Amino acid sequence: MVNDEESRHARASEETPLLAETSIGEITASAVQNGYESDDDVAPTHISRKRAVAVALAIMCLLFIQATNITSISTTQSDIAADLDAFSNTTWLTSSFMISFASLTPVGGRLSQIFPLRSLLALSSLLMSIGLLITAAAKTFPVFIVGRVVAGLGGALIYSTQTIIVLELSSKKRRGLLVGCVYTTVTVGIAAGAIIAGAITPKFGWRSLYVIQSPTSLILAPILYFSIPPTGRDQESKPESFKNKLSRIDYLGILTMTAANVLLLYSLSSPRISYAYVAMSLALFVVFLVVESTPAIAAEPIVPISVLSSRGVLLSGISSTGIMMARWAILFYLPVYGIAVRGWSPAEGGVIMIPTNAGFALGGLLVGWIHIRKATSYYISSLVISILFMLSGLSVAILSTPNSSVILYAMSIFANGFTCGAFLNYTVSHVLHLTTPSSHYIVTSLISTFRSTAGSFGSAIGGGIFTRVLKSRLEEGFSDSSYDDGVIPDDRQELIRRLLGSPALVWQLKGYERESAISAYQDALRTMFLTGAALALLMTFVQAGTGSNPPIEIDETDVSAQGHEHED
Repeated sequence: MVNDEESRHARASEETPLLAETSIGEITASAVQNGYESDDDVAPTHISRKRAVAVALAIMCLLFIQATNITSISTTQSDIAADLDAFSNTTWLTSSFMISFASLTPVGGRLSQIFPLRSLLALSSLLMSIGLLITAAAKTFPVFIVGRVVAGLGGALIYSTQTIIVLELSSKKRRGLLVGCVYTTVTVGIAAGAIIAGAITPKFGWRSLYVIQSPTSLILAPILYFSIPPTGRDQESKPESFKNKLSRIDYLGILTMTAANVLLLYSLSSPRISYAYVAMSLALFVVFLVVESTPAIAAEPIVPISVLSSRGVLLSGISSTGIMMARWAILFYLPVYGIAVRGWSPAEGGVIMIPTNAGFALGGLLVGWIHIRKATSYYISSLVISILFMLSGLSVAILSTPNSSVILYAMSIFANGFTCGAFLNYTVSHVLHLTTPSSHYIVTSLISTFRSTAGSFGSAIGGGIFTRVLKSRLEEGFSDSSYDDGVIPDDRQELIRRLLGSPALVWQLKGYERESAISAYQDALRTMFLTGAALALLMTFVQAGTGSNPPIEIDETDVSAQGHEHED
């Protein structure tokens, strides 16, 4: 027996360079047979350094393009509204992208279990390219919205699989740092979107941004497909025809969930909330739950009910949604604050996003690099950082005035970004601690779904609150006792309509009209920011309900369709 042991050690030593190329699937199988866990330093799927660089750069570019499309509208909406005569529909310039983005995100996790990751990412890049091309060529508002919807679908696929890629290609010790890098890329894109769009639009027009991005996304498609190697799951799964793979998709679940999302978000984005649509949305969501919990209807549900019913997963998702809703409300409307309340140019209005996005990137990176070094509970950390996020949001609301200190404002929005970035990294690490490795693909996709939905809800609900308060304040400011029954004349009604969609118009006014418009924008922004701070406080209590228990055993029958037990 000793000789056998020595012989094995000798062979291992001689073959060490070759073993470095072995996938984690083989290593894990051996470890399980011998009763040991896999090494924390070993990634599930091995990738060479050259491929790693190519994959990282391509994914960063795609995430960057996706992120810029979220905020570029904030500094170009005045030009787009004027070009397409969409002053009354500016909310949809962002909401159309975010609603489609949120609708497909839940599907990404399940699709990544059916199709290779590299195929999904190539498709993501292709859809982005097509959507951006349609957007650039749009001559009417409906065509523009179609382009935004298609681009949103492409953005959803990369967003829903970003954490899965990190889990597949990184070791446990590097996971937190790489998740922080992903968040950094996204937040840099979010900041750059407003700045670049604000700088390019006055010189080259708003279409030029999409003209540049469309071919870039198209080039990324083959790069992603050929750079990402087949994962251990891909290699271990049995050969299956494309037709069979398509048959495994839960179409009814996708249809009912998407319809529920669209109806709800459409209602909340409208100037007046349609409670009939809200009721229809809730009814469809109930149907979705029935579909997902019935094996005869959905053999491979998008979201297994056992995962969704896990307290840690559900409450982590809800708290992430609430925190990100408050965060998105600030992100979408910071440029509006700079342009309408402070009188800055669109480019300067975009620059104001640099401190908060720098904070977001630094928060995610620092906690991933310094603190998140192992798979364990981060319960207390997530609660402390959530409270700090709420306080930073409160300070942003208080300081959103025409004369507040720019330095203090920059510090507040930096703190808001830093605490949010840290919160997201802590919660994703914590929810992985609360769940079994075999469910991590579904769990990470589900958390991404909650967060992408937060962007849609943040733009829809935040935009709804902002628009309703702004319209009310403008009507109050432009009403005059000299008019019978306080009726606002047609010329001022038209001015209000234009002001609702063009913050840059505020500083083209003079005298009383300008002061009324600035005051209206200030009140609308502060109301929205205060609502976000209150929501963040509520989400702290929700996150507290996740607990810090060890991994929860989830019914393997619900996740067996993965065809692979992902060892962490």
